[in-house]
Amino acid sequence: MDLASRSTELRNLHSACREWGLFLLVNHGVSDEGMRMMKENVRGFFELPHHEKQKSAQRPGSLEGYGQAFVTFHDQKLDWNDMIFLKCHPPHARNLDLWPRNPPEFRVALEKYGEDMRKLAEAVAKYIGMALGIHEEELDLLAKSFGEGSCEVRMNYYPACPEPERAVGLSPHADTTGITLLTECGNITGLQVLRKDNCWVTVPPVPSSIVVNLGQIMEVYSNGTYRAPDHRAVVNKEKERVSIATFCNPSPSLPVGPSPQLLAATGLPPIFQTLSNSEEFLQRFLSRKLDDAVPFIDSLKL
Repeated sequence: MDLASRSTELRNLHSACREWGLFLLVNHGVSDEGMRMMKENVRGFFELPHHEKQKSAQRPGSLEGYGQAFVTFHDQKLDWNDMIFLKCHPPHARNLDLWPRNPPEFRVALEKYGEDMRKLAEAVAKYIGMALGIHEEELDLLAKSFGEGSCEVRMNYYPACPEPERAVGLSPHADTTGITLLTECGNITGLQVLRKDNCWVTVPPVPSSIVVNLGQIMEVYSNGTYRAPDHRAVVNKEKERVSIATFCNPSPSLPVGPSPQLLAATGLPPIFQTLSNSEEFLQRFLSRKLDDAVPFIDSLKL
């Protein structure tokens, strides 16, 4: 790519991150075979009998495994989906007792897919940093930290819903991650993103693409220049939907706060606190009260 084309693409990326916090990635370098194998095994897992899926069931007090996300009290209204959530990177974080042995190739597919997503997150973080105006040592540190950071994969199954207007597949929220990479396992629409004018916009599935969604770590890093958008999943009356979301976070080598280079270049004051690392950031999120009326991202503001 020549310099003029590269400059144009970086401007487009900057605009997408600022206005939407989300963009579609094509020609991402992840092999078609790896994507196909992962999609087939995820579909295969959700097609198993319930007793077989229960072999990977969540343990009390943990989100990891097969079940529902964020079940916090007995009578709450649950999202219209099943999911299995597994840690992939770094390898020592994996809880292999929860990795399904059926379908037979599931573990191989997930290990390969997780590694592909880790590499992709490193590359995407670098380009997002470049679009923000970061360069040299700080840019290298940003990209490297995603290469050395954590990747967790949430595989989602949204059954057909007889009354879709009365249910939600996944409740509105913004990701607390660095970067989320979403793969659709079909052509069924479901993902919606909240526009700045508070209108929900459907993100159409594009074959072989990956949706990149910025998390709140990147919103903090950009000092609020980029968005971590609210998004949700709606359900279909007649057809099921399957998707794979990979949550990528920088390593503890990277403090979570506004970019020093960005602050120096713009002369603007930081609007967010700087936390020691991504683990402290996520712990701050997990320890907040469920009924807290202040959005998490606002609780980090100075």
